Amino acid sequence: MPPEDRSLPGLVIQRFTPPLRLADFKLIAFDMDSTLINIECIDEIADAVGKKAEVAAITEATMRGEIKDFKESLRRRVALLRGVPTASLQQVYDERLRLNPGADTLVAAAKAAGLKVLLVSGGFTFFADRVAARLGIDYARSNLLGEANGHLTGEVVPQAWGDICDGEEKRRTLLATCAELGIEAKQAIAVGDGANDLPMMGVAGLSVAYHAKPKVREQAMVAINDGGLDRLLEVVRP
Repeated sequence: MPPEDRSLPGLVIQRFTPPLRLADFKLIAFDMDSTLINIECIDEIADAVGKKAEVAAITEATMRGEIKDFKESLRRRVALLRGVPTASLQQVYDERLRLNPGADTLVAAAKAAGLKVLLVSGGFTFFADRVAARLGIDYARSNLLGEANGHLTGEVVPQAWGDICDGEEKRRTLLATCAELGIEAKQAIAVGDGANDLPMMGVAGLSVAYHAKPKVREQAMVAINDGGLDRLLEVVRP
């Protein structure tokens, strides 16, 4: 990776010459956990049953790309949540989940420039749907936790589109959303932080790593290493 541009401290720009304009794009797609929001939701749910360290270790290895099969990784982690009261999800949302700095500013700027906004997450619908509503996001796709008798079952529930939203599903969802909008993938921006974001970042016209794992920073066109998500607006002008 080339050295940081010292006129934009904390930003690494490669493989294109800024500035671009937001209006050059028609869609912006975001990962959720550790990208739009400050936490990995599954780690915080696991904290309710004293298994945060065990789950977080699997999460970290997956996001670094050391565990290649995201679906198996997610199933292993979700199985550890069996028996967690569903009320714990609301507690995590209320007490621990915060939007990352600049998330609302960047989403608002994108919408003002005419872009549609997609949230596509390997996390869970309980959080993704609430974050999408909070930010006025147009489309959301994520995983559904099984529930029974007020507790989590330790399973991921299949949905109409498939079983688990992994990296390939993120890529497919971005491409399908582009097709629905009648645009090309090069008219999309993809923002993420982990290895399972690389497939969608690889097909987008502009890929953005946000406080990301080294493998993701190396492959992204823009890496935001300091500051908030709205720092993208220093590169892609409103």
